[in-house]
Amino acid sequence: MEHFLQEAKAASRVLLTLSGAEKNCILREMAGALRANTMNIIEANALDMSEGRNNGLSSALLDRLLLDEKRIEAMAVAVEEIAALKEPVGRVLDGWVTENGLKIEKVSIPIGVIGIIYESRPNVTSDTAALCFKSANVCILKGGKEAQRSNEAIASALRGVLRRNALPEALISLLPDASREGVAKLIRMDKYVDLIIPRGGEALVRFVNENATVAVVKHDKGLCHTYIDRDAILEDAIKIALNAKVQRPGVCNAMETLLVDSAVAAEALPRLKAAFDAAHTQLKGCAVTRAIIEADAASEADFDTEYLANILNIRVVDGVDGAIEHIVRHGSGHSESIITQNVTTAEHFMNSIDAAAVYLNASTRFTDGGAFGFGAEVGISTNKLHARGPMGIEGLTTYKYKIYGSGQIR
Repeated sequence: MEHFLQEAKAASRVLLTLSGAEKNCILREMAGALRANTMNIIEANALDMSEGRNNGLSSALLDRLLLDEKRIEAMAVAVEEIAALKEPVGRVLDGWVTENGLKIEKVSIPIGVIGIIYESRPNVTSDTAALCFKSANVCILKGGKEAQRSNEAIASALRGVLRRNALPEALISLLPDASREGVAKLIRMDKYVDLIIPRGGEALVRFVNENATVAVVKHDKGLCHTYIDRDAILEDAIKIALNAKVQRPGVCNAMETLLVDSAVAAEALPRLKAAFDAAHTQLKGCAVTRAIIEADAASEADFDTEYLANILNIRVVDGVDGAIEHIVRHGSGHSESIITQNVTTAEHFMNSIDAAAVYLNASTRFTDGGAFGFGAEVGISTNKLHARGPMGIEGLTTYKYKIYGSGQIR
């Protein structure tokens, strides 16, 4: 492990010698390599999918795992979009001259060596590798065992481009020891690793957070809510809530709990139930909800559960303050939405909710690097420092001060 990380650290210095134009050219080659290796990647993914079915992976996890030509093309396009982003390294973020004539510049620089631990979704391999390369960081990738063959095929295509450009393959590496013990070693190697980003289940994030000596940016669970206010346009509310839950239930920005203002519950709930029944959503409701529509009973534990499946909690609340109270108690700081035409109510909600993304009259499914215009993301941070929300290219940089003097002493 130590020798592997020494190579990664040494490779990080090589990246600093590349110009933005050189990096972009190589990234475009990587996009081409993904397209050229489409069939190899699909064949590897088919083996992972078969093993996943045999091991009883849920339909949501199998959907996250699946790669086909369309998804691989989307991966290649994402790499090209990252290449087209403005250069994140070497930008002068601020500058001034002090009273004694020192010229000070605050300049963006890469973080260094970044370990990314993730589950299920093999597209994360190419997205994060490209983002790290663009921002001049070395990435050490540890995907889930359920996607091992897919991740190896994707990484092989990308590393082949590095090799053809006489660059160290250590710039994009898969963690050689993917066991729990290997991860435990990685997250304590602060001599070589500068940042760890865990994105996956609650147990994974907790393990990394509790055991790492390397700095951690958490991609924690998404307990996302949508609140339908008494001043909502109900047709819009139904459309938004349906999208937030069923468009892709197995992702972290999908809604897990729908909150409905008691003032409109009697009218809204039957129409919502009809829409969700058509989408085959399992509904769980509070006592007030179940007095209006048929639904399974929702326990307090259910309101703290990230289902990542087509299951939805519903709670009737006493206005916007009831919604805020519920979210404060059960939310994970990921994404929350209010549906209303009342500007005062909307601002009260949006200013009161402490989450990475707060929406008005829109689906929580937009909390995504691509949807935000970042090209892609390495995760959706529920931290407050140093990055929050979709963590794109700028979240992978830090800064240093460059001070130009002319003989000053203190």
